Amino acid sequence: MSDQTNNLALPYILPSQAQKHVTHNEALQRLDAIVQLCIVEVSSAPPSDASEGQCYLVAEGAGGSWSGKDGMLALRQDGAWIYIEPRTGWRGFFAAQGQLRVFSSGEWRAISLDDDSSLPMIGVNTSPDAVNRLAVASDASLFGHAGHGHQLKVNKSAAAETGTLLFQTAWSGRAEMGLAGNDDFSIKVSGNGADWLTALTISSRGAVRTPARPVARTSLAAGTSTPAAGSRTGFSDFHLLQGGFSLGSALPTGAGNRLLIPETGLYLLQLTASTLSSSGHEAAIEVNGTTVLATLRGPASTSAARDIACTLAALNEGDWLALLHHGSAQYEFGATKTELSAIML
Repeated sequence: MSDQTNNLALPYILPSQAQKHVTHNEALQRLDAIVQLCIVEVSSAPPSDASEGQCYLVAEGAGGSWSGKDGMLALRQDGAWIYIEPRTGWRGFFAAQGQLRVFSSGEWRAISLDDDSSLPMIGVNTSPDAVNRLAVASDASLFGHAGHGHQLKVNKSAAAETGTLLFQTAWSGRAEMGLAGNDDFSIKVSGNGADWLTALTISSRGAVRTPARPVARTSLAAGTSTPAAGSRTGFSDFHLLQGGFSLGSALPTGAGNRLLIPETGLYLLQLTASTLSSSGHEAAIEVNGTTVLATLRGPASTSAARDIACTLAALNEGDWLALLHHGSAQYEFGATKTELSAIML
């Protein structure tokens, strides 16, 4: 029969043994060190200020009274050192690193739940779940560099899948950027978490598109007319439309409807006027029936003419545009004739 236990090497009290309390106390000392093992630090030399009951891991190349004790646990007991050899499966808390480690294959390793050193899920100050396997609740997250730079990678398995960053308010989506259902980079926005608009896309060839930018080409229906001096004409047909432009109420003259501005911002406006004849005329882009933004002028002529006026204007959502006429001219209305183009910059 052995004189010590198999796993912890605790000494047995033998039959007819004298001074049994010595053997018993030695076993208690080893248990006191090994159970709830806390390693103060890894050191190659005995610390001069070690307290009773403190345990150290002897580093390689140790000197002094620790010479030849590399890899052993050194327990301070009764003013002397007791040396304990760690065994596979022992766990210890390394106080200096704030880390729990396990002794395996001759060294102390950080504990991992899986053979490949991975964890099924991690929660930092919050609970992860089967979808959000990494969950962090914090005022900020820092991803630093280990060398010269740092990359944050979001990978998807196929082009039709999603690899994006989603931004939420009260857990409801408001913006999303990345590869959403294809390999074009896109930025999408939503006001309610259910209805989404694509604000920007960049194709794999680098082409940039803004499908939600307010853009319009509009005119009255194709035909000819001679608006009276001081009257206004509006619009009835769109030849290009995106980003929320729409037609408002009819103008009092009955010649078309107001063009409503969908978003507050800076707009490029271009008025093109096609006339068949003129006794001298003006056509102006007017906002809200009060302010002229740009004016084109044509001289008296019996021949067809084409005049253009361009301007930049700061417009507000809900403003409306119409054309104000002076003089007299026979206009051709319709696409590529007399029409107004507007684009938000």
